[in-house]
Amino acid sequence: MSELNKTPLYNLHLELGGKMVPFAGFEMPVQYPLGVKKEHIHTREQAGLFDVSHMGQVKLSGANAAAELEKLVPVDIIDLPVGKQRYALFTNEQGGIMDDLMVTNAGDYLYVVVNAACKAQDIAHMQANLGAGVELEVLDDRALVALQGPKAALALSRICPAVNDLVFMDSRQMTIDGVECFISRSGYTGEDGYEISIPAAQAERLCRLFIAEPEVEFIGLGARDSLRLESGLCLYGHDLDQNTTPIEGSLIWAISKCRRADGERAGGFPGADKIFDQIANKNYRRKRIGLIAQGKAPIREGAELQNAEGVKIGEVTSGSFGPTVGVPIAMGYVATEYAVLDTEVYALVRGKQLPMRVAKTPFIEQRYYRG
Repeated sequence: MSELNKTPLYNLHLELGGKMVPFAGFEMPVQYPLGVKKEHIHTREQAGLFDVSHMGQVKLSGANAAAELEKLVPVDIIDLPVGKQRYALFTNEQGGIMDDLMVTNAGDYLYVVVNAACKAQDIAHMQANLGAGVELEVLDDRALVALQGPKAALALSRICPAVNDLVFMDSRQMTIDGVECFISRSGYTGEDGYEISIPAAQAERLCRLFIAEPEVEFIGLGARDSLRLESGLCLYGHDLDQNTTPIEGSLIWAISKCRRADGERAGGFPGADKIFDQIANKNYRRKRIGLIAQGKAPIREGAELQNAEGVKIGEVTSGSFGPTVGVPIAMGYVATEYAVLDTEVYALVRGKQLPMRVAKTPFIEQRYYRG
């Protein structure tokens, strides 16, 4: 077993009583003394600070960077405005999702954030497939933190007033207490907030400033998971994988109109034909759906989903108690004929069929700041 990596905030997590666990090759805090449920509620009511430095941060430079990256994703990168961020997907030749990622047009370069578990694979994929003239730099000397919650803007604007000028999916280079940071108004909790890329050497000092604000608490991976699940957001390697297309994953919205079959830059990305066939002919057998348990028992990832006759129709890919909604919630895949709102399906837990209802996601109202 190779030694686990540590983020630049490792010592601060220990000082604050973070319970460290292995995650995607890093030692990461799963919770703090406050506990997962209270951390979740604190983020929904005030502001939570998350260490996401295990994610991969990459800079793509060169005149052709946008056109070259667009060949690997079903997303409009060429016309992405300067200072804007977009959700994207790396697809494979079968139309499966290799990873989901965020791409920002930073002006003279593209700033790309990929998932921790896929970092090495994604970097190799880009190095092998981005054409001549594109320079790829891995920003491994930077921390990344997410400040999330309805009071995130209030807290951060005391230290850096300019963050109030950003709206959802805006990104800017800004100075926080003398430190050059790259800030986007985005996140993965369904709340307003920011993701902040900080030089590693300054990360602990800035995070101490953030948590000195009365609204801000450090939050661990446990609450990060229940927050993103309530917000209907996918976790790669669980809700999405290389054998799942964007259509099966209910991510058709992530395929830009100009890249669809009737768009001005149609196709040209891996697996386009398979994905277009699924859109045009509904040629797929399963679909990602939200689920609300009808009882009190939480339904966990891996639970088999059945119809009333006990026939397997799918599987749960994420499941937890939703502290904000007050009931057990889940996401999973079912055969398409069951992917209809309010359909009753059953999760098999310890040999018992527990009823669940197919529900809309997100389970909560997303509160991104759009100005």
